[in-house]
Amino acid sequence: MRAKVRLYVDHPLGAAQPVPLSREQAHYLFGVMRLGAGDAVALFNGRDGEWTAEVAEAGKRGGTLVCQDQAAPQADPPDLWLLFAPIKKARTDFIVEKATEMGARRIVPVQTDFTNAERIRQDRLQAHAVEAAEQCGGTFVPEVAGLIRLDRILTDWPEGRQLMFCDEAEAPTSSALAGVFGAPGEDARKGGSSGPWAILIGPEGGFSDAERARLRALPHAHTARLGPRILRADTAAVAAMTLWQLRCGDWR
Repeated sequence: MRAKVRLYVDHPLGAAQPVPLSREQAHYLFGVMRLGAGDAVALFNGRDGEWTAEVAEAGKRGGTLVCQDQAAPQADPPDLWLLFAPIKKARTDFIVEKATEMGARRIVPVQTDFTNAERIRQDRLQAHAVEAAEQCGGTFVPEVAGLIRLDRILTDWPEGRQLMFCDEAEAPTSSALAGVFGAPGEDARKGGSSGPWAILIGPEGGFSDAERARLRALPHAHTARLGPRILRADTAAVAAMTLWQLRCGDWR
């Protein structure tokens, strides 16, 4: 029995476990995807891996699935946070979607001195993270935090978490990333790059002088320039996560 649809559910998963559907989920499965009794659905909840379930009851306002077999074990991403300054709506959505696909553990919108957006729809961004996880085959959905001031999160920074601070004002030298990951060819784990990390991407206007000074003074912060050209914030997020995953994450 092969599932045509993957669905995130906030419900325990296990052998013979019934899973009730919300009205929205029932509409999607039975009204949009045209599934019916006996059809297969792939389920995940971010904790119990992926399970193949069968449609037991199908209705316009609800329904029930029953778990059959575990298709894949739970696979959590590395302990990597992505901090970014919100930008235009569609591009902020893009950042959340790609951060989910690329394996962020937590996504944190931050208010910097030059951030244009003063508010976000946390629930909508979390829904984008769920949809991205459903599409990419992951079994984990990152938390999308509420908007927080950069100075506040730096004040309350968790001990032991390293910070990759991406700054277009960094001198364009070939060794810019060596300060983060070590020299090319060196095992990043030997250089202390393993363990909890975070990546910080600035707003369209860049960081203020005060923010740069504070970040560069932090012992756990590592400044990086992402190539010889200035990248848009959404491009920078993808580039930075790619570099980190290749050197320190689960792409090695």
